[in-house]
Amino acid sequence: MIPIASHRILLEDLALDVDIGFHDFEVGVPQRLLVTVEVTLDPAAFPEEDSREAAWDYDCIRAGIHALVAGRRFNLQETLAREIFAMVAARPGVRALTVITRKPDVYPDAGAVGVVLSSP
Repeated sequence: MIPIASHRILLEDLALDVDIGFHDFEVGVPQRLLVTVEVTLDPAAFPEEDSREAAWDYDCIRAGIHALVAGRRFNLQETLAREIFAMVAARPGVRALTVITRKPDVYPDAGAVGVVLSSP
């Protein structure tokens, strides 16, 4: 049997409407933002049994991100990405982390513009 080398969970392309950007035309006009969070867990934090109690809860990541952006504006994706990173990194069992934010509607000739933060 091949040994498991890493234990990861993924929240991919969480779609949010966020008041973000520093250009005059962006201020006060929510934009679509996609957030991806990939968490590498300590093997002890990865569920061994098929039960709700053993699960690493995706809801806390999703709800935490929604709470960060609720009623708030950001000038930079970098700021929001750092706050998401800090929130998830503080959870027990996190060994490594990647946070990606992307604004998909900025340029008609590009899929998105964004920020990637990751730990070693």
